[in-house]
Amino acid sequence: MSDFNDFNNEQVAKLPKHLRQFIVEQNYEKYTPIDQAVWRYVMRQNYSYLKHVAYYPYITGLQRAGLSIEYIPDLQTMNDNLGKIGWGAVTVDGFIPPAAFMEYQAYRVLVIAADIRQINHIEYTPAPDIIHESAGHAPIIADTDYNAYLSYFGSIGAKAMFSSKDFELYEAIRKLSILKEAVNIDEVEIAKAEKELKFISENMGEPSEMALLGRLHWWTVEYGLIGTLDNPKIYGAGLLSSIGESATCMDPKIKKLWYDMNTVNYAYDITQEQPQLFVTPTFQNLIDVLEAFADTMAFRRGGSESILKAIECKNPSTAVYSSGIQVTGVFTDVGISKDDEVTFIKTTGQSALAFDGKELDGHSKHYHKDGFSSPVGKLKNVEKLLEDHSLADLASLGIEVGLSTSLTFESGIHVDGKVKEIICKGGKTILIAFEDCTVKEANGNVLFQPEWGTYDMAVGEKIVSVFNGAADKDAYEEITYVSQQLTHKIVYDGPTKQLHSLYQEVRDIRETGQGTEKLAEIFAELKTNFRHDWLCALQILEILHHSSSNPALEKEVRIYLEMKAANEKEFSKLINDGFHVIANPVTQLITMED
Repeated sequence: MSDFNDFNNEQVAKLPKHLRQFIVEQNYEKYTPIDQAVWRYVMRQNYSYLKHVAYYPYITGLQRAGLSIEYIPDLQTMNDNLGKIGWGAVTVDGFIPPAAFMEYQAYRVLVIAADIRQINHIEYTPAPDIIHESAGHAPIIADTDYNAYLSYFGSIGAKAMFSSKDFELYEAIRKLSILKEAVNIDEVEIAKAEKELKFISENMGEPSEMALLGRLHWWTVEYGLIGTLDNPKIYGAGLLSSIGESATCMDPKIKKLWYDMNTVNYAYDITQEQPQLFVTPTFQNLIDVLEAFADTMAFRRGGSESILKAIECKNPSTAVYSSGIQVTGVFTDVGISKDDEVTFIKTTGQSALAFDGKELDGHSKHYHKDGFSSPVGKLKNVEKLLEDHSLADLASLGIEVGLSTSLTFESGIHVDGKVKEIICKGGKTILIAFEDCTVKEANGNVLFQPEWGTYDMAVGEKIVSVFNGAADKDAYEEITYVSQQLTHKIVYDGPTKQLHSLYQEVRDIRETGQGTEKLAEIFAELKTNFRHDWLCALQILEILHHSSSNPALEKEVRIYLEMKAANEKEFSKLINDGFHVIANPVTQLITMED
């Protein structure tokens, strides 16, 4: 992406190309006056309520992240501010794959959905939106212990093994969230998407590493509480950005449990309010639990169980030999000895070899386009590991460039061929290439024959690590699958554009203090043509209440809204909460100077 905008932010500038592909323009001018009013309403409610229950840095955190109560944040301002604490931010289109999301976190970049929820989802939206991502995640970033946890979680999460079912689930969640935030979508279509999601989520089988990590992420980053069981404070972004749930979560009927390794056993449902929440005494405890979980993962354990996870994944992953050589591809087969040790590994389709995260020259996925297989283990009757042999040691075994040699592994695999090349890295022999080569298992089964070309044999006694994705992502050009389902862009009709202009007029009157005499006319038009609207009328009431310019009109607007709250149940909490903030204004945070 030659026109890549890094916002003059060091962290954004470091993003590799396989992550840059998800970035979209924010297009600030697309936010309508109603969008801006939705942002302001939610932020005023949040501030009014959260100053009592949010973990202490929330309010100063808003300022440090470059957010204001009055306007939807502009990405450049956020990056200028986040840059000072070693973070950055980019906008994306809705949900992105979990592994990519995690990797952004590892790069200390916040991923923010560019869209904002519609007014009819003002309390909660299942789709990621700019309120959730920036008002939820950004303020807490100012806390050093917390942001250390977040980036560390990202680095662990980016290595987590998926199951093939996780990919199906991601697509189903993305599809449903897009439909629910779209305008004029047939209810039948939504019901069908809900049914598909329910079917996939009920038939996931054993949860993968990524699914289990997803739970830890959910109960901390999204829905976490900190402090004591009796008096916890909110730090989770899902709670901080949902004016519905941030109020109800403190209810004693919502169970509060200590956050520990056992939390991984609690699944979650993104469409429901949570039946229990987890409290951590400190952010350090989050890191300790994550560390204990990471010790169970394939990237730290290696061995046959980890290769089996890679086979089930059905997507590119990487196996690391004890010598350090890394094999990337879609794993399809593994040899396992009676002691449960790996004896050989096999990938199918485009595969690549790397060392220390950098692709080996001449071993790209184009060269190994039909897959890769290689023995794992010790040579028979040779005490020293093959990877620990120097070139002189190898020569003493008859392994020398230009000479024909025979190698037999303890597993019974036999390699017979002429040595073409030996590659050593990091003080280890990592690869031996053969010409005119035949590879057979002990039972005579042929694994490679001379007419197939050069045989590249990876060297190593064990598989010490297996992780999701490629070793050298940019060289492997892992342009990760970007979903074809894009969020719906809204086209506004005449009446809606007229409503936008009324919202804009009200904002201008509030900000300039001029033109309060026009409010009667605007209110009359709202009452006649826009009976469904409540937020614009609430903003008119706010101006009248604080300016005392027209007590009769103020009374009329208040009665109109009280009637609406009484007769239209879906608006009653929203309107009453609005009355509360008008009576208890949030002036402390209205202007946010650096």
